[in-house]
Amino acid sequence: MRVLIVDDEVRLADGIKRGLEAEGFAVDVASNGIDGLWYATENTYDVILLDVMMPGMNGYVVCKTLREQENWTPVMMLTAKDGEWDQVDGLEIGADDYVVKPVHFAVLVARIRALARRGANKRPTVLSFGDLRIDPASRIVKREGVEISLTAREFSVLAYLARNVGVVVSKTQVLQGVWDEDFDGDPNIVEVYIGHLRNKIDRPFGKNAIVTLRGAGYRLEVTGG
Repeated sequence: MRVLIVDDEVRLADGIKRGLEAEGFAVDVASNGIDGLWYATENTYDVILLDVMMPGMNGYVVCKTLREQENWTPVMMLTAKDGEWDQVDGLEIGADDYVVKPVHFAVLVARIRALARRGANKRPTVLSFGDLRIDPASRIVKREGVEISLTAREFSVLAYLARNVGVVVSKTQVLQGVWDEDFDGDPNIVEVYIGHLRNKIDRPFGKNAIVTLRGAGYRLEVTGG
């Protein structure tokens, strides 16, 4: 298994490299975003570990550029930026996982292996479900060609459902995926945002893309309702 580490914290990157090599991985290291993008473009990797704040080009730009080039190598954002919106941004531009430093090495290895098993499946940059189109990069949503104005949080909830299209996701999963696992507010906030989304993307068009399964959670229909 071949892994690319892109991180300007040299000692940390070298430590992870040695640990992964001891686990049988082949590892390349780049210390800035520009070099990291070159490595990722010129070579084939099973997983890319990508820091966010780096000289030359930040990790978000590297990831977004790879996806625009239709490079679908699984990307794990490995960063000290632990804000909930940092995580949302990373996932919405195309990252497959977002891990906050510090992380236990055994957990890191397990998540790398999980991403590698998933593989580099091709994913469209614009998601289409029937007449519903979601562009994660520009955060534009259209239905029947009409652009729909969503708040940042509404878009994040919709994007989470879109990443799990056809799958029932629980209220807890939505909270962890859009807010974070430490959220201690009222979990019914999920219902509120689901209601906002239905009022914007479904009811005005006579559609029912977001389905509630009582006691289980929510599902975005593959056809867009």
